[in-house]
Amino acid sequence: MGKLPPLSLYIHIPWCVQKCPYCDFNSHALKGDVPHEEYVGHLLADLDADAIYTCDREISTIFIGGGTPSLLSAAAMQHLLDGVRLRLPVNATAEITMEANPGTVEADRFRGYQQAGVNRISIGVQSFDAQKLRRLGRIHGPEEARRAAQLAAGLGLRSFNLDLMHGLPDQRLEHALDDLRQAVALRPPHLSWYQLTIEPNTLFGSHPPILPDDDALWDIYQQGNALLAAAGYRQYETSAYAQPGFECRHNLNYWRFGDYLGIGCGAHGKLTQADGVVLRTVKVRHPRGYMQGNYLDKRYGVEAADLPFEFFMNRFRLLEPTPRHEYADFTGLDESGVRDALDRALAGGYITESQTEWRITEKGKLFLNPLLELFMD
Repeated sequence: MGKLPPLSLYIHIPWCVQKCPYCDFNSHALKGDVPHEEYVGHLLADLDADAIYTCDREISTIFIGGGTPSLLSAAAMQHLLDGVRLRLPVNATAEITMEANPGTVEADRFRGYQQAGVNRISIGVQSFDAQKLRRLGRIHGPEEARRAAQLAAGLGLRSFNLDLMHGLPDQRLEHALDDLRQAVALRPPHLSWYQLTIEPNTLFGSHPPILPDDDALWDIYQQGNALLAAAGYRQYETSAYAQPGFECRHNLNYWRFGDYLGIGCGAHGKLTQADGVVLRTVKVRHPRGYMQGNYLDKRYGVEAADLPFEFFMNRFRLLEPTPRHEYADFTGLDESGVRDALDRALAGGYITESQTEWRITEKGKLFLNPLLELFMD
């Protein structure tokens, strides 16, 4: 293997005040208090066990997701990030993101997170419509969402993101666009705007609400896209929009087929080794087992035959061009092995090709699944 991919760190905090009916993430409704220091101790022990797989690379980005990471105290966050920096080289300019819910945000705690090293906050707003928030099982209201965004803006962080959903139960076009206008008015450098999907093993999965039909969803997407473009946001990934220069570096590393070490309940990792083997890791999902010191659920090497599909599945989610050399750099495979699939993608009008890069077309964006299926053989 030549050049190893850049390395990120993902940290999972599994607790929420209550479980939202649409959520299929590994989150658990809190019973009693968060075991702040005890859980951080386990996270750092988990990190110790996996540090050998980093091949001495420095960490370029950190993302603390959940669950609701803003349930963790500022002191515990300080202990956690100090512990990470003691164990691994963290780039001095690393982007360090933490997810937060408006209902669990306090000004003093935000400042404490910032002092611990967090320089980007992602706020789970979802909607500015009080009725829609109740329908989604959210514990905050529109005012708390606005206050959290204003708080993040006032801290002078590197960036902050607002998470917003569309295609909500009984949502009409005007309601969806109004949510977007209110989000844009708060001037976040980054917006995640994604469609509500009904997932199995959720409350909505067993009791599905009535969602807008496909025509209505297409209208929402097209007009919302135009509204965001007019406000200066550039779509750079399927559901991510940013002011120029404020793309999420952590997510970019995922989609560029970079590596990431995952610690915490249910966290996933992808770690390329010096011999070219790509390891996948999955951690134990439930806090009870995890906090008994049982961290690893499984670790396995990705078959070489599966790497082309995995590479392009990630890269073609991004709207930026794909440098051709990265295919060999990050998979250890020769481009000749996917030449037939590339030729069919070119003939189908899904991508364009130059001497140095591939670029997904408008047709490729709309028909991503048929494009990716070409690389499954």
